[in-house]
Amino acid sequence: MSERGTQRPALLAASALLIVLALPGIAHAQSGKIVCWKDKTGKVVGCGDKIPPEYLGSATKELNAQGVTRKQSESAEELARRRALEREQAATVTTKAEIDRKAIDQQRQDNALLATYANEKEIDLKRDRDLQVLDLQIEQLAVSLKNTTQRHEELKTRAAMVEKHKKPIPPALKDDLARAAQDKLRFERSVATKQKEKEALRMKYADYRKRYTELRAAQTSAAK
Repeated sequence: MSERGTQRPALLAASALLIVLALPGIAHAQSGKIVCWKDKTGKVVGCGDKIPPEYLGSATKELNAQGVTRKQSESAEELARRRALEREQAATVTTKAEIDRKAIDQQRQDNALLATYANEKEIDLKRDRDLQVLDLQIEQLAVSLKNTTQRHEELKTRAAMVEKHKKPIPPALKDDLARAAQDKLRFERSVATKQKEKEALRMKYADYRKRYTELRAAQTSAAK
């Protein structure tokens, strides 16, 4: 397209504005307000006292009688693009802040790891001590679970005997049976939780050991 062709829309828009400014009746009818509308590319394509129906969703610019811009509005497309850009920028800032925070946390953990242990063997010893504590807790819970299970079975047997003789189970026996069932379930869950803690503990110290070895290797390499 020639330069003359590309300038035609701008000349048309300017001509339209001059025509509107030359019509005092329109300016008076709209209290001195003139509205210009844009196409999808953001170029002003016309001005007047009201927006044509086909441009109602487009971006607009309101002028006073002297041609000075009073306010502007965005088209739906422009608003969507601006909000998408704002969300993208906010996400970028959040991501960078999260990366920086994780880097700081990792450095703090690395320093604590090197300051706490002199070698990998000390990490293994600390792991074994922590596992022993959990094993002791599991043993205690297992004893309680065994006793509760026995009591629950005894109560179930008593209740079965009562029903065998075609008699209603006493309310006190029902309450004891329900309480024993709840205690049994509680101890079972506690044992399962401690078992999961043991597995998590092993994984944690495995990560400690691996990271410690990497840090020591890096220190040795840097010292050469």
